[in-house]
Amino acid sequence: MRNGQSIRRQDWRRCCRGEGHKAPLLAPAVRGANARLKVQRKKILMFQFPNDFDPQPSLENDLLVLCPLARADIDELAMAASDPAIWAGHPARNRYQRDIFDGYFTVLLNIGGALLVRDRATEDVIGCSAFYTDPSAPSRLSIGFTFLTCSHWGGSTNKALKSLMLDHLYKHNSEAWFHIGIHNMRSQAATMKLGALLAHEADLDLGGGPQSWRCYCLTRESWKARLLNGDTKI
Repeated sequence: MRNGQSIRRQDWRRCCRGEGHKAPLLAPAVRGANARLKVQRKKILMFQFPNDFDPQPSLENDLLVLCPLARADIDELAMAASDPAIWAGHPARNRYQRDIFDGYFTVLLNIGGALLVRDRATEDVIGCSAFYTDPSAPSRLSIGFTFLTCSHWGGSTNKALKSLMLDHLYKHNSEAWFHIGIHNMRSQAATMKLGALLAHEADLDLGGGPQSWRCYCLTRESWKARLLNGDTKI
C-alpha cells in the first residue's frame, strides 16, 4: 500500500470516529471569513432539513462505513461509478463517463446530505447515498441518490446500507420516502423489497430539473415488522 493511500485511510477512520488533531486558534478575520463561507455554502444547498436532524452523520455496521461526502472524495467515487452497467437502467446512462460524473458530483455535494459508502472489510469506496427532503413536502425525509458497484448488487449490502440510514432517519420521523424514476424498474423493485408502498406519482425537481417520479413511503412500523419477521429478501 502506498504511503499516501495509507494516510488517507487513517484520515477517514479518524473522521468516522470523530477523532483528529485539534484545530489551531484562528485570527478573528479568518474566523469571520470562514463563517461567511459557511453561510454561502448553506445558501446553495438544494434541500432544507429540520434543525434537529443531522443529514450527514457518520454511521457504520459490520459491513459498511458511511461518512459525509467531501470534495476530496471525487476520484474514489468516480472510479466506483465508472462501470457502465451501474447506469444501464438509469435515465442518466452516460454517468459512468468522468466528465459527466464530475457534474453529478457537484450535485451530490449541494444536496447537503450525501454520504460516501465504504466496504468495511476492504475500505474501498463502493458507492454513495443521500438524505434529502421532498420539495413539495419539506417535512418528508427521503433517501435516494444511491448507487452501488455491481459487485455489491443482489446481496446483503443494500439491506446493510438502508438499515443504517433508516435507523438514523426514524429517530426523527416515522416515515421514510423514496422517489424512483418511472422507468427505473430495478430501483423500484429494490425499494418495494424494503417494504415501501407506492403512494403516488409526482413531478418534482430533485436537482436535475422537473421529472416524473414514483413516490414510495416506508413507515417505521413496516420496517420494524420486516426485520422482526427475518425477511431475507431485502
